[in-house]
Amino acid sequence: MVQFNLKQREITLKIVYYGPALSGKTTNLQVIHQVLDPDSRGRLMVLDTSDDRTLFFDLMPVFFKTQSGFTVKVKIFTVPGQVMHNSTRRVVLQGADGVVFTADSQKSLSKANKESWRDMANNLKINGLDLNEISMVIQFNKRDLPEVRSDDEIAEVARRGKEPVYKATAIRGKGVMETLEGILRLTWRSLNVKHNLEEKLQVTENEFITGVLKPSDRVGGPSFRQEEGDLR
Repeated sequence: MVQFNLKQREITLKIVYYGPALSGKTTNLQVIHQVLDPDSRGRLMVLDTSDDRTLFFDLMPVFFKTQSGFTVKVKIFTVPGQVMHNSTRRVVLQGADGVVFTADSQKSLSKANKESWRDMANNLKINGLDLNEISMVIQFNKRDLPEVRSDDEIAEVARRGKEPVYKATAIRGKGVMETLEGILRLTWRSLNVKHNLEEKLQVTENEFITGVLKPSDRVGGPSFRQEEGDLR
């Protein structure tokens, strides 16, 4: 959960990208890392394996300083999607303030999405987190591929649930920052209700979003080389 260090005047939020293997979690972080201001983002760590791009997790701290002198840090993680790494997913979920569920839009992978969702719900419960209370958004990724779920089907998913739903093609940078902003706003609002962050930090929701999502002046737009098995 959100961490306060009053002595060092720091607050740290944790966002986790969850979803089935190869759904695009790591690619989301690569885009975010490329878009954000290098002076306010930390190192992106990616561990590749033969069966998936991320064996354990990616970690990318983003930070900015408020007018009141607090440093606000947002740590962004992804979990490995392979079934064999469930214990790692459970550990990475510990203390999450917000979750982005990254689903694969391909119709053939609907079952994998559902299994990953059930796995996430179970791991949240084990960690003492409530699926119905934690800040969460859903991203349907890989919208550029053939045989994907239609816009109407995704709209129906959004109508049935409480979670905001975003459409993305992460390999081309589409929908990535919109998804991130969505989960950051939800998380901020929830934490503000619980901990009165705006008064403590003397920063508004929009100032928080602007501080975290400050873009790089040196980026002309995300561009990634697509390879076989790319996470997208």
